[in-house]
Amino acid sequence: MPHPLITKEDINTYARDGVVLIRGLFADHVEALRAGVAQNMAHPGPYAAENLHKHESGRFFDDYCNWDRIDAFSEVIRSSAVAEVAADLMQSRRVQLFHDHVLVKEPGTSKPTPWHQDAPYYFVEGEQTISFWSPLDPVTEATLRCVAGSHRWPKPVLPTRWLAETDFYPDSEAYIPVPDPDAEGMDIREFQMAPGDAVAFHYRVLHGARGNDASTRRRAFSLRLLGDDARYVARPGPTSPPFPGHDMQPGQRLRADWFPVLLDRDAAA
Repeated sequence: MPHPLITKEDINTYARDGVVLIRGLFADHVEALRAGVAQNMAHPGPYAAENLHKHESGRFFDDYCNWDRIDAFSEVIRSSAVAEVAADLMQSRRVQLFHDHVLVKEPGTSKPTPWHQDAPYYFVEGEQTISFWSPLDPVTEATLRCVAGSHRWPKPVLPTRWLAETDFYPDSEAYIPVPDPDAEGMDIREFQMAPGDAVAFHYRVLHGARGNDASTRRRAFSLRLLGDDARYVARPGPTSPPFPGHDMQPGQRLRADWFPVLLDRDAAA
């Protein structure tokens, strides 16, 4: 039986569409995550970025790979139901941590998060991958948007740099151009969400987020996890996150001393 927070239909929806809403996944951990985000913004890590040009209004902050220095993030990752839910949705026996990601749009930040797939930025591939995007403030307009079924597209979408708007890798021939899902009439899923709800989506799902024209901020905590078949792959340039010095070879599982195993149902059996 799946975890009580999800149903068999949720599992089927995730497999078919690559995206599904999970109500209340982090509902008991919202205050802890808010405290973690505050600590993260007060003490940014080496990958922190401000994603607006000087002439653009508001503030769009993001940072990742901070779970091992921000105790609130580590505690929520290990004490919440996220690993169990991830295993059920991915239909995986094993769940491994890839990284965390914080995104904050202050009031009046009109800039949207550009459409992109996560997978081309990462040095990992597999059918069993999953991201969770959880708002820590009520979300009606500044919401995540996912294109259903895009994880099944035959070629990946070209990764770009959000601020510079340049291609991420030199070999753009291997990718399709970034589409305009609104103009092209694609099946876009977006949800009104309470703090602690979470959108689960595959690494290859095309997604973006609206700007925040509201009078309140929009803080979001994201978590990237891996399943049984996820393996290291070489990319044609530095990845994001880069994880320098990892020493992994193509075809290997990610090293567990850097990317902890959160759940192993075979070992627990």
